[in-house]
Formats: sequence, structure tokens, C-alpha cells
Amino acid sequence: MSRTARFTIDPAFTVGEVDPRLFGSFVEHLGRCVYTGVFEPGHPAADEAGLRTDVLELVRELGVTAVRYPGGNFVSGFNWEDSVGPVEERPRRLDLAWRSTESNRFGLSEYIDFLRKIGPQAEPVMAVNLGTRGVAEALELQEYANHPSGTARSDLRVTHGDKDPFGIRVWCLGNEMDGPWQTGHKTAEEYGRLAAETARAMRQIEPDLELVACGSSSQGMETFAEWEATVLQETYDLVDYISLHAYYEPHDGDIDSFLASAVDMESFIDNVVATCDHVGARLKSKKKINLSFDEWNVWYMTTRPSSQPAEDWAEAPRLLEDVYSVTDAVVFGSLLIALLRHADRVTVACLAQLVNVIAPIMTEPGGPAWRQTTFFPFAQASKYGRGEVLDVRVDSPTYGTKKYGETDLLHATAVRAADGTVTVFAVNRDRNQPLPLEVALNGLELTSVVEHSAIADADPDARNTLDDPERVTPHQATGTTLQDGRLTAVLEPLSWNVIRLA
Repeated sequence: MSRTARFTIDPAFTVGEVDPRLFGSFVEHLGRCVYTGVFEPGHPAADEAGLRTDVLELVRELGVTAVRYPGGNFVSGFNWEDSVGPVEERPRRLDLAWRSTESNRFGLSEYIDFLRKIGPQAEPVMAVNLGTRGVAEALELQEYANHPSGTARSDLRVTHGDKDPFGIRVWCLGNEMDGPWQTGHKTAEEYGRLAAETARAMRQIEPDLELVACGSSSQGMETFAEWEATVLQETYDLVDYISLHAYYEPHDGDIDSFLASAVDMESFIDNVVATCDHVGARLKSKKKINLSFDEWNVWYMTTRPSSQPAEDWAEAPRLLEDVYSVTDAVVFGSLLIALLRHADRVTVACLAQLVNVIAPIMTEPGGPAWRQTTFFPFAQASKYGRGEVLDVRVDSPTYGTKKYGETDLLHATAVRAADGTVTVFAVNRDRNQPLPLEVALNGLELTSVVEHSAIADADPDARNTLDDPERVTPHQATGTTLQDGRLTAVLEPLSWNVIRLA
């Protein structure tokens, strides 16, 4: 069998337009994501509001377009009123989700300020508490956040110093309500009814909101698909999205299956789309429900113990601070490719999380901020993955995996920008051998390779750390050519590749 991987791209065959919100992220009150992450008054780089300007600079470079907040599991015990008004008057609360103490020094206004300082491209995605609270509290938060003035809660926002409404358009109706770990966990019937009631009421204030119903916390949940079908039966005409969450890690040292994690992600997306469309058909609706993949990442949940607080109820303890390797970055890039390959239906996605907690950006209290290996694929995808996704169907050599059987060594997609340039994103899953690549370009007036950037290393476990923050960075690959409508390249072993054509 040929060792060369091939595919053809043609502008006549497309998947769909990339929604900018595919490059969203997630800030939860968990560990050091907020405190000593994005927010650290007294830090040498802190601005007058306590936001770390070094982190803001990296977030802009990362290309984040939306930030989901404030959770996550945290939101299911969250009282939004605790997070507004004079900071010195805000109550300290127990956070049941992460057995931490929440000071509420960073709250709703600070979150909006953070987004505004990232830039106009970053929009809020707000989650409401449907665990310990319900319709009334969601409406109160909506009035506080979005109503201009002249009512009790909108005027309260003004007295707190925020004259202009926050203009939050995308709202998540709870978080992972299918999970027994969730404070206020519900059955699909219970949650579906509550989500429908909340959605209906919120739309009475603002009919054009975009609302996200909770889907399954993973494809492995016992209630998967049945949960989506039941929830959508209640909410189909009231919501715009259903959520998906997925995290990946190697199990029992099985790196080959780990490298194929996107096989599971793509199957998860396809199965949720099928479930949504089945419910739509049953309801005789012409509406299409889109997908919000609002938590995704590599997370060493079981195989690499994360740091734990010295005691329960600590404030901003070091939790889930995974340090990512080259291998992790390649898997991470493959997950980005999976999202792009389904851009017709996945129109919101949030990398969980943004800083310190399973994050592309790390910080030290009082010290520096730096980029993890996973920072680079995200930044490159956000920068060059804008436009129309072309339909890529690979003819690739395969390899055997325990979890997914025979799997393509090549995972790839291509995006055509408005100016006609094309970017190929490609992963070589082969840990030992380079992979020759040939791409036929039909109907595309492309004549040159602008660059071929790669992440690969002789040490697949190489990482960026406090002591060596630039150990892993993208490098320029050589020998990539475009001649007579044919792109040829060699993808290094275990590599993430970005090939830009003009």
C-alpha cells in the first residue's frame, strides 16, 4: 500500500462557512483560572481594574472570539447577585463544585470589562444557574445585564457604575444537568421542562436571544442520545443550540488511540446532529438545531493527578494545571480539525479553559505568563481558519488502534478565505514515520506556498514550563511545493501542520 496520503479540494464542494464563535474559550471560577490567572490586583502587569495585561495580550494573540462564563459546574451553585456591586460588600461563599471558597472579587462587571479589553471580537456567552435556581433568577440576571434602564435591576446596574447594558446575546441554560456530580442534577424530563420554561420567559424580554440547551456531558454517558431527544422534545422551538462536552486523555499508555481522539469527537458530533434532526422530523419542523461544543480539550482527568489544595475550601487553589506536551498539541490540533470539518452545524465552540486550568496560557502569581504547546494550534486555527471549509475526504494509509480500529494516519481539513487563499490544516498521527502528502487543487487559482508551519519534536513529551517557556514553538517545514495545481509536502512524524497557499 502507498505510504502517501492524498486528497482533492475544489471550491464547488464545501462543508459550510466558519462561524467566528468556533474559536471561543471558557473562564470558570475554578482553581486559578480567574484569581492569579486573568485577575491579579497588585501584579506588576495588572491594570487599574486588576486584570493582568500580560494575559490580555496573550488572549488577543490566541484569537479568542467568545468567552463562556462563569461555569461549568461552578454555575450550578452560583448566585449572580453575589458578583455585582461594591467589591468590599460582596459575600464570600462556599463553592460546592470544586470545594473552594469564592470571594466574588471578580464578578459580572469585571467579566464584561475583561471581554471589552480583549477587543470587540470577543463576545460574552453567559450561563444561568438551573441547578439550585430557576426561571425567576435567570430573568433577574437578564434584566440586570441587558435592559437599558428604568427598572429596579437595570437601574441597580447603573448605580454599580455600568451605565450601558452588557448586550449578552448567547445564554447557556444550565450546565451538564445530566451529570450526577452536578449540584441540582436532574432527569432529562425535569431539565427539559425547566429549560423550556426559562427559554420561553427570557424570550418574552428579548425574542432574538440565542439559547443553548444542555446536551450530554460526554458521548459515554448512559443517557446519551436519549437525553438529547427528551430535552429537545421540550425545547426544540425555543432554543438554537444543544451543547456537547468532551475531554480526551490517554488510557493505560495507549498513545495510538489517544492520537485518534478526534474519531470519537466526529462521531459524537454526527450522532448529536442525527438526534437533533430526528426530533425535528418527528416534530415536522423545518428548523435546524446547531451545536455548541462549549467544552472541549485534552484533560488528564484520571491518568495525571492534578495538584490539589492543602485543605478543603481553599481560595483559588492550584487545580487541574495540566502541562501539555507535543503529543497533546497534536491531539489538540486534531480536535480543532474535527470542529472545522463540521462547521455547518458546530457554530459555537469553547475551549475549556483559558488560563491555568487545562489551559493554553499559564501564569505564576506575581510572575510571568507563557504559552503552552496547545496555544499555537488554536492561535493558528483562529487566524487562518476563517472562511469556507472545503470538503476534504482523505485517502490515507492507516494504523491500528485499540479503541477505534483501523484509523487514518492523516487527519486534515482546508479553509478558503474570502480573498481566495487556502489554508490546509493537517495532522500526521504516525509517531515514527514522516507522511508524504499530495493535494490536488481543482478550480483554485493558487500558485505559491506562503508558509508551511509545523509543531513536532524529537521528544514527543517536550513541554513549555516556567523554567523553559519557549521549549516548543512552531517551526517552518521545508520542501513543500505547489506546482501545476498539485501541492506536495512531507509531514513530520507526530506533527501538527498549517500550510498556507496563495
